[in-house]
Amino acid sequence: MQTCSGKVEFLPMKPIQSTLFHRVLFPENPAAQKHPTVIMLHGRGSDEEDLLGIAPMFDERFLIISVRAPYEFPYGGYTWFDLEQIGSPDLPTFNESYRKLCLFLDDVRSGYPVNTSALILFGFSMGTVMSYAVGLTRPEIIRAVAANSGILPEVASLNYRWRELENTEFFITHGTVDPVIPIDHARRARDLMTHSTARVTYREYPVPHTLGEEALADVLEWTRKFIE
Repeated sequence: MQTCSGKVEFLPMKPIQSTLFHRVLFPENPAAQKHPTVIMLHGRGSDEEDLLGIAPMFDERFLIISVRAPYEFPYGGYTWFDLEQIGSPDLPTFNESYRKLCLFLDDVRSGYPVNTSALILFGFSMGTVMSYAVGLTRPEIIRAVAANSGILPEVASLNYRWRELENTEFFITHGTVDPVIPIDHARRARDLMTHSTARVTYREYPVPHTLGEEALADVLEWTRKFIE
């Protein structure tokens, strides 16, 4: 097992017995024995390396974990589930990924020096779908969700705990000219969230299917509030 410190190196192998392969960046400036933690969930056709490019931009006190989706994508990279159409995940693959992600989060909370009261899911695109799914069904383990360019999955297999989200925050970002996941999906998520007890920040940006500089800066600033 190889360990690392700082945000310029990462583990080449998963160090805990887990359902999902992942990379880990330990804090450059740890302020305590337990660390505020960001868990990154990539989009379709990508992998755990994709979002690590922005890791150095986070506060140096964060522990950062980037996760690989469990299914190989036929055109390269990995995916969290198959798609019937935009907004309609294939339920067998979606439910299996949800199960594996929940187990992974249990592994992380017990196997890494995580401050469990400051655990943030940072999703992009399909990774946002998974972030919503966990954040809305297991609010007792998730402090916040950064939901970037994604969809809130409305599937019968999930029991969303809308009235139990007092301690969970959501930051929703989306591009107004997104050709992959139209902006209406973000607005739908915002409207659904207004009926919950969660604290929600919603932002739109004149960009396509990407996390632009302005959106990223806003999300990074928002994450700093969870450092104790």
